[in-house]
Amino acid sequence: MKKFLIVGLGNIGAEYVNTRHNIGFKVVDFLAKKHNVEFNTAKLGALTEVKIKGRTLFLLKPNTYMNLSGKAVQYWMEKENIAKENILVITDDLNLPFGTLRIKPKGSDGGHNGLKNIQLLLNSTEYPRFRFGISDDFKKGKQVDYVLGDWDEDEKEKLVERLEVCSNAIESFVLAGLGNTMTAFNGK
Repeated sequence: MKKFLIVGLGNIGAEYVNTRHNIGFKVVDFLAKKHNVEFNTAKLGALTEVKIKGRTLFLLKPNTYMNLSGKAVQYWMEKENIAKENILVITDDLNLPFGTLRIKPKGSDGGHNGLKNIQLLLNSTEYPRFRFGISDDFKKGKQVDYVLGDWDEDEKEKLVERLEVCSNAIESFVLAGLGNTMTAFNGK
């Protein structure tokens, strides 16, 4: 059975639940709910499994806080013997318009502290990542407040549809492969 590690990045704690920075958690929560599975407390995070057509997806929400996400990713990759090309790390991205998806096979951390730590611990930039656009609609010097702020009403309204698209993209990643998924979902 082919295994995948789908990692939603975010910060633990009630004050972060509905923040833009926690879109990774929101995406894996949506996918888990869609497949009627619940997260359980596990080492370095909350974990659940989804089975899709002979594939096992380990959905992970690291509880290490964003800046130390690599510890959880490295641990579960090693524990479940999952290859780098079969992980998908979901993050927010200020450089993309709200709700826009960008899936890539590798790349820089783009200033994202979660990706920075994963890159450090995996000693590689070559692992698939899934960026969800949160836009850059903030005043100079207010980036942290914006990223750690709640979605506005318009974004909240559109988020459900966007989360459905995200879950479809993840399922495509495990069933159709990275290349086909990039073609079908990038910029959508």
